[in-house]
Amino acid sequence: MNIDHMRAFLEVAATGSFQLASERLNVTQSTISARIKVLEDRLDRTLFHRRRSGAELTGAGQHFHRYAQTAVRAWEQARHEIALPEELSSVLGIGIHATLWDRIGYAWIDRIQARAPRLGVRAAVDFSPTLTRHVCDGFLDLAVLFVPQQRSNLTVEMLMEEDLIMVSGARDRTYKGSWVEDYIFVDWGDDFRQQHAIAFPDALTPKLQVDHPALALNFVIERGASAYLLASAVRPNIENGEVFQVDKAPVFRRATYVAYPENPIDPERLTIALEELRALVASG
Repeated sequence: MNIDHMRAFLEVAATGSFQLASERLNVTQSTISARIKVLEDRLDRTLFHRRRSGAELTGAGQHFHRYAQTAVRAWEQARHEIALPEELSSVLGIGIHATLWDRIGYAWIDRIQARAPRLGVRAAVDFSPTLTRHVCDGFLDLAVLFVPQQRSNLTVEMLMEEDLIMVSGARDRTYKGSWVEDYIFVDWGDDFRQQHAIAFPDALTPKLQVDHPALALNFVIERGASAYLLASAVRPNIENGEVFQVDKAPVFRRATYVAYPENPIDPERLTIALEELRALVASG
């Protein structure tokens, strides 16, 4: 029984699928099956009901689940801390959704290091599914993301809500029921895509789509394009006349969440990160 076996078990439990678990862990489905088989042989218990509709935890699997989570998190913690230099007491793992890095990444790290100089920081920038998995696996202490997956032993709380507004590099542009040719679609996640489709049911697919707002903002400023961006992020650009809010364009709300384990390995470390994150958000 090893960590890879338990990771396979946790992914099958989370996805309900051997195939999805293999894709997430970047191994073959037969490898996932073999790892689960080893666990079941060692424990002398069946861990999953295997059905056409997917894999479901048995009673024994449900009991084993929290032990597997604890073991994986402890392993990740130990792996990173045994190599710490003497000037560091511990390492905090934070995850930030790729589209939020410019908004909070630098400032959050600065606040953490100012409060706890001997606390190292390991930052991961990715998208919601990967960040959620890293928190569950113990690679990260917490993550800021848009649409976290609901998993057992994971606490998810809303951090903030913000407006997404359409801005343009061209002055006096007015929304007239659709976008113009220079519109850039910024992928803010599944719920934004749904809101966007409802608001623009007959609109054509934009010629350019990006998954990072900083890239879209550069196009807006340099090429006079238009895109949906966080109002708080582009406020300075609006104030200095680099970009302009498109008149009458729909405004969307964007919820941001923070996810962390219900039973963290280092509660003090997590508390520092959470308190500084909330203070940063409160400061605007």
